[in-house]
Amino acid sequence: PATCQRIQQVAREMGYVRNYAASSLRSGRTKTLGLILGKMSNPYYAVVADAVHEAASAFGYTLLTLCAREDPAQEMRAVETALSRQVDGILLFPSREGKEAVRRIQETGTPYVLMSRSLGSDQDDCVMCDEDEGGYLAARHLLEAGRRKLAFLCVADIVYSTEHRLKGFHRACDEFDIPAQDRHVSIGLSIEEIPAMLDSWRKEGVDGLFVFCDMEAWNAISGLEILGAKIPEDIAVVGYDNIQAKIAFPMPLCTIDPSINEMIDIALDVLFKRIHNEALETQFVKVPARLVCRHSCGK
Repeated sequence: PATCQRIQQVAREMGYVRNYAASSLRSGRTKTLGLILGKMSNPYYAVVADAVHEAASAFGYTLLTLCAREDPAQEMRAVETALSRQVDGILLFPSREGKEAVRRIQETGTPYVLMSRSLGSDQDDCVMCDEDEGGYLAARHLLEAGRRKLAFLCVADIVYSTEHRLKGFHRACDEFDIPAQDRHVSIGLSIEEIPAMLDSWRKEGVDGLFVFCDMEAWNAISGLEILGAKIPEDIAVVGYDNIQAKIAFPMPLCTIDPSINEMIDIALDVLFKRIHNEALETQFVKVPARLVCRHSCGK
């Protein structure tokens, strides 16, 4: 041990840096994971990246973090970049057109896990929040606060998540006998179109708003306040992602916690088992959705 410590000390003094590329030729592994995310303008992905980094580093892994911005071409470039760096495995938040990128990963035999979203294949390991239950909890929270004219707002139509959060939204409305004319849904509007939609809903008496994610919810709140609406007195708002647990925002927001750390722990466990060639059936895991009330619901 003393000799080992002396060698390491001299190596540091001489400025030696370990050549991981050379080490990987011997071990067959680079101890690097690829993490391919959506739009980094959404702080949710910053929270995820930080949590993945912390969890992976505990196993001696480093991260190559790439941004695909929900764009299939950028997603494919990100996959090719990760593969070219010989990553041991990939965590991918797939876009709606992500099947080609996944097929490219499969061609190389590189282990991968889809995060938060499913592309409908029984060959993909997927770990995600129970999106249906999350949408249900969000809408039920508004309804239990006495709101009876609800709206669901989703700026970008995200594969799997949009569909299932909306499904949960309608399930709660059904449970409370909310008629179809009192359920408003907008998916895929441009940023420029949102103020007019919010103004229309306000004039129609919408008093409860479930927004696809926290960042979009804060933007909606700002837009409603510009229009003269008071939150939550006039319109109650619930978001999704619970990024306020990690990032301080001046507007407290009721939200759905998607169990990010639990999702990451399970995804890494699956990925490491694949990397080490352990026998494992295809994994499709849902972690719980939990409501967090910060009183933007009016309760």
